[in-house]
Amino acid sequence: MAGGYDPLAAQRGPGEPEFDVLLAGTVFLDIIFTGLPALPTGGTEVWAEGMGSCPGGIANLATATSRLGLRTSLAAAFGDDDYADFCWRTLEQQEGVDLSRSRRFDGWHSPVTVSMALDHDRGMLTHGHPSPLTSNQLIGEPPTTRSVLVDLAEAFDGEGPSWVEQAAASGALVFGDIGWDASGSWSPAVLDRLEHCHAFLPNAPEAMAYTRADTAHDALYSLADRVPLAVVTLGPEGAIAIDGTTGEEASVPALRVPALDATGAGDVFAAALVLGTLRGWPLGDRLAFATLCSSLAVQQFGGSLAAPGWGDLADWWHAARSDPATTAYATAVRRRFAFLDDVLPDQQTLATGAPVRRAAATVARQSDA
Repeated sequence: MAGGYDPLAAQRGPGEPEFDVLLAGTVFLDIIFTGLPALPTGGTEVWAEGMGSCPGGIANLATATSRLGLRTSLAAAFGDDDYADFCWRTLEQQEGVDLSRSRRFDGWHSPVTVSMALDHDRGMLTHGHPSPLTSNQLIGEPPTTRSVLVDLAEAFDGEGPSWVEQAAASGALVFGDIGWDASGSWSPAVLDRLEHCHAFLPNAPEAMAYTRADTAHDALYSLADRVPLAVVTLGPEGAIAIDGTTGEEASVPALRVPALDATGAGDVFAAALVLGTLRGWPLGDRLAFATLCSSLAVQQFGGSLAAPGWGDLADWWHAARSDPATTAYATAVRRRFAFLDDVLPDQQTLATGAPVRRAAATVARQSDA
C-alpha cells in the first residue's frame, strides 16, 4: 500500500486475507512523449514539449489499486536490465506494491512501449518477448486475497485449475475485464469464463460485440444474466451497471473534464470499483467514485503516472464543494458525490498521514509530463 490511509481499516481483523488485490501480467517500461506538433514521418525529427517514463502494462492497474490504499500484490516477470531495475524500484518502493511473487530473469530484457500523445489521441510502438514463465508458474498457490482482477481472454488458458480459480475457491472476488479482439471474431464462448467471476467490466463496444446486442443497455442485461455484478463503461458518457447481489441498477454520467490522455483510465475505473465493492458501498456511489477517479486520470498524461490517490480526491472534492456556482450541473455534482464526506480521509489524516497523490517518475527521476 502506497500511503498512510487505509480505506479498509474498519474491515480488518484476525484471520483476514493477506492482500486486498492480487494481479498478474506483463510490466512494460512506458515512455510517453507529450506536446507533439505532429507525428514523425520518414527522415524527420520531432521535438516533444514533455516526456515521462513509468512502469506500464499491468503496472497501471497495480499502481491504481495501491494509490487507493488497497494492499496489492503483483506477479510479473522482470528482466536484468536497467529498465527492470527502474520498474521494480518504482513499484515496490514508491508505489508500495508487493512483488514477492514476481521474479527477475537473466538475459530477458524488459518490454518497452513508446507512446506519442497528439490532439487527444496517441500512437504507440512496442517491443517485447513472451514471459519466461506463465502466471500460474509465477504464483503457484495464490496467497489469500479479497479480490483479483484478470483479463477474461487470458486468465483461464492452460491445463488444470488456474491461480484465479484457486483464489476464487478461497473466497476472492474475481473482477474480469476484456481487451479488444483484433481478430474480429468476438467469440461468445469467451463469456463462458464468467462462471468464475463476481464482476465483469467491459466497455460498450466490447460488451455489444460479445453479446451480439444492439445497444449498451441490452448488452448489460445479457451480461447480468451471467455474472453477479455487470458493468459497462460508456467512455465520456459514464457507466451503467446491475448488481444482482443487491438488486441495484445504476447509471452515472461522466464528469465534464478536458481529457488529455485515456491511457490507464480503464484500470483506474476498475481499481475504484473494486474498492467501492470491498467497502460495500451502494452501486450508484461505486460507479460515481469510479468515474471520478478515471476523470481525474484522463486529465493527466501517462498511464500509471496519472492514477489518483486519496490526496488528489480530497483536493477535488474540496474544490467542488467550495464552488460557488449554482448551475444545475454544479449542484448535481455536489449532490452525486456527497457520500465522499463519509469516505475521504479526515483533516487530521490529511495533515499527518501523507495521503497519496500522483507521483512523477522517469529513469532520470524527473518528469515533465
